[in-house]
Amino acid sequence: MRLWRKLTIGTAAGFILAGAVFFALDAADRVFPPPLEMTGAVSAEVLDADGQLLRAFATPQGRWRLKTTVADVDPQFMRMLIAYEDRRFYEHHGIDPLAIGRAGLQLVTNGRIVSGASTLSMQVARLIEPRAGRSLSAKILQVIRAVQIERRLSKEEILDLYLTHAPYGGNLEGVRAASLAYFGKEPKRLTVAQAALLVALPQLPERRRPDKNLAAAEAARKRVLERSAVAEVIGEGEAERAEATLVPATRMQLPALAAHLAEAALRSKPNEREHRTTLKKQIQAGLEATAKSAAMKLRPKLSLAIVMADARTGEIVGEVGSADYFDASRSGWIDMTRVSRSPGSTLKPFIYGLAFEQGLVSQETIIEDRPADFFGYRPRNFDMSYQGDVTVREALQLSLNVPAVRLLDAVNPARLLVRFRRAGVRPILPPNEAPGLAIGLGGVGITLKDLVQLYAALANKGEPVRIGDGVTAKPGKMDGEPLLEPVAVWNVSDILSSVIPPTGAPQRGIAYKTGTSYGYRDAWSVGYDGRYVLGVWVGRPDNGAVPGSTGYGTAAPILFEAFAKSSIATTPLPRPPSGAVRFAQADLPVSQRRFSINANGLPSTSSREQAPQIVYPPEGAHVDLGARSGDLSPLMLKLHGGRAPFRWLANGKPLSDLSRRRTNQWMPDGGGYSKLTVIDAMGRAASVGVFID
Repeated sequence: MRLWRKLTIGTAAGFILAGAVFFALDAADRVFPPPLEMTGAVSAEVLDADGQLLRAFATPQGRWRLKTTVADVDPQFMRMLIAYEDRRFYEHHGIDPLAIGRAGLQLVTNGRIVSGASTLSMQVARLIEPRAGRSLSAKILQVIRAVQIERRLSKEEILDLYLTHAPYGGNLEGVRAASLAYFGKEPKRLTVAQAALLVALPQLPERRRPDKNLAAAEAARKRVLERSAVAEVIGEGEAERAEATLVPATRMQLPALAAHLAEAALRSKPNEREHRTTLKKQIQAGLEATAKSAAMKLRPKLSLAIVMADARTGEIVGEVGSADYFDASRSGWIDMTRVSRSPGSTLKPFIYGLAFEQGLVSQETIIEDRPADFFGYRPRNFDMSYQGDVTVREALQLSLNVPAVRLLDAVNPARLLVRFRRAGVRPILPPNEAPGLAIGLGGVGITLKDLVQLYAALANKGEPVRIGDGVTAKPGKMDGEPLLEPVAVWNVSDILSSVIPPTGAPQRGIAYKTGTSYGYRDAWSVGYDGRYVLGVWVGRPDNGAVPGSTGYGTAAPILFEAFAKSSIATTPLPRPPSGAVRFAQADLPVSQRRFSINANGLPSTSSREQAPQIVYPPEGAHVDLGARSGDLSPLMLKLHGGRAPFRWLANGKPLSDLSRRRTNQWMPDGGGYSKLTVIDAMGRAASVGVFID
């Protein structure tokens, strides 16, 4: 008897000593440390500007394992999980002696395992170091690992590991992946029924998968709801209401928005877990729904692209690179937002803007739409007909080719490209060719993203803004001169905002322009309000012709639908700036009533070189520049005709140095009557009297 007592005491002492030595060495990580580094392999995530999930990528092993923390899930779920799995989680140090005693007693009493004694810490140990069998040695290892994990991690960190790695059947791991797959939402807000199902599934994930065995999933959820500890957490009557809720019988696809941009984000930083973009999830989803709907109506092999940007910040808020990323027949893998194509007539507004800025025309100026020969270049209208005499306003709204080329010839194609460079856009010219008149009709290459960047300046009162790439390139306002002066921008926007919407589309208060490239290869539409600019391209990625596809008939309906489905309220276009007035034709100066070119290639109303005439302000005009409030603004001055350089005088005093431009500014000393005079290089003068209010 004494021998057995000595053996028992000696064995116990040996175990105690061995345990003390082991845990002393474990404290220094010198022997058999837990493989916590194995917990790092999680899915890469692409997020929108607000942190919402746009797209997740499976781990190299094909698992959907989204990083999840306690802060990411519903607090009610956490209370139910702990109540069901490990009531004394916050009290024990890895193992629960009371649970072990209860499980042992039930085994002896019932002859079978009634309830387990695994703590959440032990389950985490099994998840990060899985073993095929359920032997006694495996259970002992779990116990050791659980104690080791508790010594190294906080309780919250242990819960984070469980929430990330808990199995939910198939290749789903973690609460977030399961919630997205079965409920289509993040687990931040869960119903009692949803929380109970997520608590129940990890125990036998394959047997209880709702999409494979609905009855088993319902029974498992019921057991969770009937547990007394859970009932105390969820409140009286909640279990009965939760049991009456249907269990989802199908598994949904995890979010897969912004395919092209997400791929680009992953390529840019392949080792990062989170990739934040400038996209807005709600807008992106709306644009993709628009693209999907439009693609069903398009012919085979046709693709489309959409870009939406904030004109004030330059941030891309929505982007669709193709009709369907996985549609090989449409070359869906090609991101058509970044491919250079012919822009058709979409550059015409900038030609008109330059003409307005230089004082060559006003909206009601008459311009000829008749056959013309520009040194061998003979532009023709899209429908092969001519309108004769039209106003500049009508010419832009109808997108007539000959008037646009007439104005481009007057303002100079090279000067137009200089303005594009101010906005950070460099269209691609044909090889070994200088800027020519064909630019006005699409004779350059430009990407949809760059086209949106140009139009963003129109929405931003002429101030250029750099459009980012949605991931790495920083957007923002650009330093330097404006793309166009505010009055010229207002004239362009005023005209484009009155273009009739496509058939069936509601009037949304946007300014928009369409374009069709030569041979029906590209259909474009770009529109903007006072805040956002949106561009649409439709065509074949292989640059094949698409007879009958036009900007107005094909791309414009998509533009209006995309604006509607973006769920953004229309922001009114900017108010007219100081000096912006739309004169009736009868009130125009003689020099602006009709636009023509003289024998020297200069704008003129006759065959002789014209003397200077002040176009703005007109004689006797009352101009509100804030004189009454004491906060004066400068007055825009414009002239037509004459020979540069020009000398401006206000009340007999020279304004500044000689200028070769036909526009200038004058800051008055105060309100009242003033006389403005301009003198050209030949000594010819023109004067007007104005009242500053």
